[in-house]
Amino acid sequence: MFIRHSPTGTKIEGAVALVTGGHRGFGRAMVNELLERGAEKVYATSRSTQPQRDERVLPLVVDVTDSTSVTAAANSAPDVSIVISSAGIALGTPLLDAPLADIRAELETNLFGLIRVARAFAPALGRHPTSSLVNVLSAASWLALGDGYSASKAAAWSATNSLRTRLLEQGTIVTGLHVGYMDTDLTAGFDAPKADPADVACQTADAIIAGAFELIADESTQLVKAQLSEDLTSLYPQLSRDSTRARG
Repeated sequence: MFIRHSPTGTKIEGAVALVTGGHRGFGRAMVNELLERGAEKVYATSRSTQPQRDERVLPLVVDVTDSTSVTAAANSAPDVSIVISSAGIALGTPLLDAPLADIRAELETNLFGLIRVARAFAPALGRHPTSSLVNVLSAASWLALGDGYSASKAAAWSATNSLRTRLLEQGTIVTGLHVGYMDTDLTAGFDAPKADPADVACQTADAIIAGAFELIADESTQLVKAQLSEDLTSLYPQLSRDSTRARG
């Protein structure tokens, strides 16, 4: 489901794209979808060397927590008109118990990594009449789960909103992709309904072409967003008076 959109989107056919975390999970599905839609080539990044599985896929070693590494990637891919910030980590970090170093690691990847990518690639995106930057966020951007991951995604949502308004003037549409659990390695330990990464990638490609500012990719995320305008107890029933009274 698209939440508003720009009058113009970004063409995928014949375009050059870059996907961070492009060799696993949703990132890999996104690379495949872009190629299916006719992208000329796709830079697929990872933190270690990966084999080239298609002549149109150009592997790049990138660590989004390292500014020098991200800048080098931008210099190696100066022709991109589409960038997908898909790299992310979840370390299982309860806010009151986890080592702060682990929570910082999630922030470095999920928040600051996203910002580093946007900063480094903004000049390349701005060289095109229209261009697209997609930030992979989460239903956890809006629903606190008591951990560093959801805190990092909430901060990434705020950063995405700021980037959207700043980059619009150069013709770059910033799309926030919100989705719940996807069937990837990241969620392997969770017993819950999971979206198919290929389906989410298809929706994302549609959003790029449409110039959508926001994509809500599954029903659970739609439900969470719909509750944002309601009382906090809608999202956090444990805050209700009845439950508080019961504990007393």
